Amino acid sequence: MSMDLNRPIILYMHAGSGNHGCEAIVNSTVKLIAKLRKEAGVSTSIPVLVVSNSVDEDRRYSLAHLEKEGLCRLVEDRHIDRDTIAHIFYYVYRKITGDRESFLRYKYKDAFSLFRKITAEYQNVTPLAVSIGGDNYCYPDMVEDLILAHNVFRQKGFETVLWGCSIEPDSLKDQKLVQDLDSYSKIYARESITYKALLDAGISEDKVILRRDPAFELETSKVTVSKAFVPGKTIGINLSPMVQDKEKIPGITIENYRNFIRYILNETDQNIALVPHVVWPSNDDRRPLEELYLEFKDSKRVTLIGDAPAQELKGYISMCSFFVGARTHSTIAAYSSGVPTLVIGYSVKSRGIATDLFGTYENYVLPVQEISEPDAMIRAYKWIIANN
Repeated sequence: MSMDLNRPIILYMHAGSGNHGCEAIVNSTVKLIAKLRKEAGVSTSIPVLVVSNSVDEDRRYSLAHLEKEGLCRLVEDRHIDRDTIAHIFYYVYRKITGDRESFLRYKYKDAFSLFRKITAEYQNVTPLAVSIGGDNYCYPDMVEDLILAHNVFRQKGFETVLWGCSIEPDSLKDQKLVQDLDSYSKIYARESITYKALLDAGISEDKVILRRDPAFELETSKVTVSKAFVPGKTIGINLSPMVQDKEKIPGITIENYRNFIRYILNETDQNIALVPHVVWPSNDDRRPLEELYLEFKDSKRVTLIGDAPAQELKGYISMCSFFVGARTHSTIAAYSSGVPTLVIGYSVKSRGIATDLFGTYENYVLPVQEISEPDAMIRAYKWIIANN
């Protein structure tokens, strides 16, 4: 992180810790800021404000401890969809004026108010705003709001940085997106496919930095395991509704997971741990994992891990002999713990991260859109075991 940290910082576009990948990014980044400040002889009391979609979620998990330690402050986005009067007013205002950033100024109103209050003594420095949801640029339906939010922070006088991003190369054909990206002072690409695509799109090499996802540095908590979880003889499995939604053949993904679990139970002495990594009501890994658990629980060799902070989930994953993951940050927890890993991927981020680790993503990433055979996961697992 080669940026000036001797000033107030806002981390924004954090979706909430119910997505433990988001939690892992914020946790690791806040700790990294504190570490680098100490090394540079800079006070760790200079404000770091984390703007979140759900502070309640954050205080349920690890960010609560960082806030208590004084390493950050948490503040929630305003949710215009929960305030009917404001929603109508801003909708009419935007229609009349064409002011497309108005919704985003509303969203960050409380954040800017608190930031002014806690940074009153830092009036003569340019504050830093870090867009921390870097992989949000992978999702086309989020790009417009990302651009508008970035505009709002620049208009407020912040220097801006895009942190830990992955961006589909084809999306950089959109010149409006390229112009937005070019207006960041620094862009930290977390994998080389994105890094190269940014350079090919005309972003200056001085502006783009290749750096691994900060969640690789997430600390690992010690955890207590059940009888069915045998450390070193248990295969961890993560499945997400998002990946299932991207399959080309309906039902092929969970069929592969069923066949894989059946193979492990019948052909090996390994046990199975089902590990949820996102627990949002609209996108809850526990739904497909509970379905698998109920199907195989009578074997007494399958356990379903409960919801827990990101560091604890990494604790479970670190004790696995092998890991299959659909959520990017569940696989980063495995990679960074030295656990052989098969990724059920859907975007540039999984391909890019694997390429940087292994020189290629082939055989290490099974793109869900390409799964057409019911034994695809078994074959991919066998290849990694044979070549590990």
